[in-house]
Parts: sequence; C-alpha cells; structure tokens
Amino acid sequence: MTKSGRLHRSIAGLSRGKKRFIMIAADLVALPLALWSAYALRFAEWWPEYYIDPFWWLFLIVPPAGVFVFARLGLYRAVVRFMGPQALWAVVKGSLLMAVLMWSAAFFYQWQQFPRSVPINFALVTLVYVGGTRLLVRSYYHWLIKHYTEKEPVAIYGAGGAGAQLALALSSGREFYIAAFMDDDPALWGSTIKGIKVYNPASFKDLVERLNLRRVLLAMPTATKAQRKHALDQLADLPVRVQTVPSMPEIISGVASVDQLREVELEDLLGRDPVPPRQSLIDASIRDKVVMITGAGGSIGGEMCRQVMRGRPKSVILFEMSEFGLYAIEQELEALRIEMGEAFPIVPLLGNVCDRNRVEAVISHYGVQTLYHAAAYKHVPIVENNVLEGVRNNVHGTQIIAESAAKLGVERCVLISTDKAVRPTNVMGATKRMAELVLQDLATRFALKDNHRTIFSMVRFGNVLGSSGSVVPLFRRQIEQGGPITVTHPDITRYFMTIPEAALLVIQAGSMAEGGDVFVLDMGDSVKIVDLAKRMIQLTGLEVKDAENPEGDIEVVFSGLRPGEKLYEELLIGDNVAGTLHPKILRAHEEILPHHELSVLLKELREAERNLDSYRACAVLKRGVSGFAHSGDVCDLLPNYQHVVYEADARPAKH
Repeated sequence: MTKSGRLHRSIAGLSRGKKRFIMIAADLVALPLALWSAYALRFAEWWPEYYIDPFWWLFLIVPPAGVFVFARLGLYRAVVRFMGPQALWAVVKGSLLMAVLMWSAAFFYQWQQFPRSVPINFALVTLVYVGGTRLLVRSYYHWLIKHYTEKEPVAIYGAGGAGAQLALALSSGREFYIAAFMDDDPALWGSTIKGIKVYNPASFKDLVERLNLRRVLLAMPTATKAQRKHALDQLADLPVRVQTVPSMPEIISGVASVDQLREVELEDLLGRDPVPPRQSLIDASIRDKVVMITGAGGSIGGEMCRQVMRGRPKSVILFEMSEFGLYAIEQELEALRIEMGEAFPIVPLLGNVCDRNRVEAVISHYGVQTLYHAAAYKHVPIVENNVLEGVRNNVHGTQIIAESAAKLGVERCVLISTDKAVRPTNVMGATKRMAELVLQDLATRFALKDNHRTIFSMVRFGNVLGSSGSVVPLFRRQIEQGGPITVTHPDITRYFMTIPEAALLVIQAGSMAEGGDVFVLDMGDSVKIVDLAKRMIQLTGLEVKDAENPEGDIEVVFSGLRPGEKLYEELLIGDNVAGTLHPKILRAHEEILPHHELSVLLKELREAERNLDSYRACAVLKRGVSGFAHSGDVCDLLPNYQHVVYEADARPAKH
C-alpha cells in the first residue's frame, strides 16, 4: 500500500472524538489568523500596531468564544467528509454572530481605536478559513478514496432525492465510491450533488472507460416501468452490472432502506405499467365472500391468495396437495393478515382436486362463494413424460372442481388457463383446452336452469415472471454458475407478465363473466427468449460470449426444441374477440363441443387412465382438441408405453 493509502487508512481509523478534537484545534488556530487578516486587509499592512496593540486581548478571547459559538450551532457534530449545506450554514451563522458581537462591544464600550470595518472583514475571512478548511479536507478525503482505496467506483442513475440519499448512505460504507450521477433531466446536467457531477446518460460509454465503472445503481423508486426501461436501454451493450434501490412504498413503510441494493427485475425490461385495478370488479368477487383457491401453494395460486387477501374477503380457503407448499403460503398469509389488521380466517386444507368427496366436503362445509381453480400441472416437458397424470389432474381434476361448484351453488368458478391451450403442440396445452371445454359445457347446460347460479369462466395468459417454471430463475442460476445459458431455439418467443398483474386481472375478469366466458389477457408484445438471456447477462455486468466476442463471459447455447414445444404462443383460437370494461382484458367467443361428444371423450380418457394407456389418451385428446398438432410420439416414461407412435382418430374436431 502507498503512503497516501496508509494515510487514508490512518485518518479514517481515528475515533470520532479524536477527529472532533482535530477540528477544534484547527479552528483555534484559524480564528486568531482570521482576526489578524481582518486588520491586515483593512490597513493594507502586515501589523498595524496603533490599532492592534490596544486590543491584543481579543486574540485570546475570540478563539475560544468562536469555538463555543460553533459548538452551539452543531458544527462539530457534522461529519466532514459528508459535510453539506447545513454545516456551511452553521459556519456562516457563527461568523456573522461573532462579527455582530464584536461590533456591538466596540459600539457600547466606545472603542475609539477599533475600526468598525474589522468585524465585517473578520466574518468574511472566518468563513473562508473555517469553512474552506473543511471543504479542503472533504475534497482531499474523496481524492484519497478515488485514487488510493479499494472501493469500487459506481455511477448512480437518478439525481433526485433517492439518488442523493443513496450517495450519502453508500459513502459511509467501505464498498462503493460514487464517481458520477446520471439523469435524463437536461436541467441537471453539469450540476453537482454532494460534490459529484451529474452527466448526460448519452455520455455514459465514455464515463465507463474514463472512470473505470463496472456498476450502475438505479435510484428511480418512483419512476414508471416505461421510464425504467428507457434507463436500462441507455445502459444496453455496456459492460456494467445494473442494480436498483427498493420501491418508494417499501422505503416509506420501512420495509427496506434506500441502500438495500437489488438485482434489476425483469419486468423493468418489459416496460409495462399495470393498469390500476377497478375496485368494483375486485369487490364483486372478493369482498365479504368465502373464497377458495386450489393450487394455493403454487406460484400463481399463491399470488391469487395474496390478492384475494387484500380484497378483504370473509374467509380464505387454501386447497393444496403439497404439505410444504400449504405450510409456506399459510405462514405468509397469516403475517399479511396481521399486517393488514384483519381478523378473517385463513383455512389451510390438504387435498387433491381429483378427490371428489374431499372437494365437495370442503365447498359444502365452508360455503364457498368464489372459487379460483389454479391447481394444474403446467410444465410442458414434465407433462409430456407423464401423460396420464397430466390428463387426470388437468382434465378430470377440473371436471370435479367445476361439477362440485355447480352442484353446491358456488357463485363464481374461474379456471386459470394458459396460452398453450390455443392450437396446442403438447399434452399440457391439450389438457388445459379440454379443461376449458368442460367449463364451457357446464356453463351451456346449466344456463338453461333458472335455479342455477354458478357463473363459469376461464382466463388465458402467457408466461408469468418469477413462476416456478419460468426461464428467468433458470437463467439466473446458469449465470451464477458461470454459464452457459441454454435456450431451445434462436427464434423462440414468449409473452410475459408479472404474477401480481396477472392475478389481479384474473379476479377482475371473473367478475365480468356472464357464463362460459373465455377471457384473454393483453400480454403486450412477445419477447424473444435469446434477447432476454443476453440482457440478463448484460445486467450482471458480464459480456455475451459469441462469434463476435469470443473473449466474452457467458455463452448462449441452443439445445433444440423440446417435445411439444412451440416457437411462439397464441392467445386466441379464432378471430372473434371483443373488448370489456377493462383495457387489458378481452373476451373471446369460441366454439364448443356438443355435450354428448364431450361426455364420450371424457369417458374414454378415464378408461385410458384406468388401463394406463397413454397412447389412447393422446389419441382422444387429438380428437377433442381443435388444432392439437402433437408430434405423434408418446413420451410417457411409464415403461410399457415409451415412445409408442400412434395414428389419431381421423375424425376431425368440430370446433
């Protein structure tokens, strides 16, 4: 370590009391010098004896008096390296107060040989000596940090209040040195905050090289998603890691502090700002109602639970097959309920949606009024390898839930579906479309009965960020492990939405249902997965390794499409779609199967399950689901039925 580096360590290592003593000692030297300078400036000579000698005792009184005044004004409580306007204002007030006291004494005691301009000069020179020494110390400290410490230089994007707070918080630590601010506001360019210059983001590429920046901190807690995406686009293709501060509600509530840095959320890359929910639609299905969520321990089911809780229900029934999943969501919701100050019960129930007796007992005993059916097997490759379980859970489980809801008078039953149900190429998507057909059939049959009051609906949407089966956590793990990132195909695209936004839209869509409705959520623009992978690499400050950059850090490799995987997803089977009360929710009008045909298909699927015949199950799905373009290979891992090639029934689907 250099001498300057050791000096910095030794200064920084001094106790607060020793540092305060040094500043007081410096002021005891600076104040008499300021008084002498005031005389010298007045008479333009080094030592005007005639005027100084009668008041020599002032040189003994002014220093301790000045230190006392500065102490009372809190100057010695200020940390010099963080000194801001308040500390400088204390110096100004102290200098002026001492000048006024000196001038008043001269006036009342009629000091004939005391020049009345000396107090004015003294105030000005004291401001320079006392304030200037502190500014010099602060500048020297920052210079030492910049050149002789191991602190990492970082830039803060956002020169508002949060950016200033972040700079102050991080300056007290030993990890980061704030080298620059950036802001989109041209009025701030060239100004300084805490002595740090604010730059135009367009010049950031030069700053990265000049200041050796490897990290950027987004301090934009109140910005919209579109504004955050714009900021991230400005940093694209630069070798810097991007992190962000918590949201403003988290900071205000005390849940998080401004210096608790986080990785950038992928929803920031989408640039989608959620449309505020219509409270009337939330209340219609949730407020003061008994609400049941199946699959409550899953990613989507868990978020449905959270949003239902915020709607102030009468009670919440959690229905989940996984013991651990049920325990985890119950603990979280209990903490949320206490935080909300509510007393409604949360009922955690283990159960399988394929167990009709258990399902009917739960609905009947608790008087369920609104039911969200989120329980399903959703992972495409897993269901391809477990065809019969996918059919049992996704088709017959849904049938049991829906028939139980109708039998026991549930007011609203909402199926959470998927875009993979549209012209599916995999078993999972086909089973979800069959589940939709089951609800549409029940809605059609019971709509003719005057005493029937269950309103069935289904909501389709694409991938949700952060779900258990999403590519995002997979890509994060692969980056942490040093790569490579695996993408199935260079042209594959997907729609993405945040889980909270999707859950809120599901609730609102269910409230608009009239019976048998198929709702489709507006997912925005589709995202190319390979581009998403590359942006995730860049946000961590690493470089993509490819033919153009063979020295990069993380490579993206293409593994080939998996069985049943599409290059792109669709949300509509036909073109018959209409708007609704909500701009992000569309209503699709699609053909259904006649009841007798659906009954035959469901019966055949149950027989295939009993006979462990995955071959037959796939053939039935092909007959029942319009556009089911399966590869023809049954990939069920049950040994007797591995890789059986079948020819589906030639009869075309009628919808």
